[in-house]
Amino acid sequence: MDRDGVINEEKHMDYVNNWDEFVFYPDAPEAVAQLSGLFYKTVVVTNQKGVGKGVTPLAELGRIHANMVMAIQELGGHIDKIYYCPDLESESPNRKPNPGMAFQAQADFPSIDLTKSIMIGNNASDMHFGRNAGIGCNILLTTTKPLEAVDASLYDFHFNSLASAALFLEPLAVPV
Repeated sequence: MDRDGVINEEKHMDYVNNWDEFVFYPDAPEAVAQLSGLFYKTVVVTNQKGVGKGVTPLAELGRIHANMVMAIQELGGHIDKIYYCPDLESESPNRKPNPGMAFQAQADFPSIDLTKSIMIGNNASDMHFGRNAGIGCNILLTTTKPLEAVDASLYDFHFNSLASAALFLEPLAVPV
């Protein structure tokens, strides 16, 4: 799943540069905890251009992620790994919509079958990422953009929040 606009509020025309600016969406930590109990691996894939531009210190990105993971762990959930791409160039193989971070996750966790995986994101770039990686199901969250802003051929389902997506996925998931 993506981070900004999925787990936490996305800053309009800016980056979440430190923990004080990080704001969970309501029920998002609970939803991540729920999802992590349903699936074999739970990973976050996030473009972090602010790091590449030098406005988000790498140490602060680490602090954001550590605190985010700790809040989810306190609810009984987990994130197996967070992949981030600080690259500025659109051609970077790891910058969404390019599929590099999905392939990194698959290399780190060889049992991941991308065709049976789910990508949850809030914009077209996330949905293209899912399709480019061969991910089996794309879920679009309309947390930051209206549904009409994303080509319907890019997503399989859409919801207004991560919590709604988790409720939908719960009866469909086969925990491993």
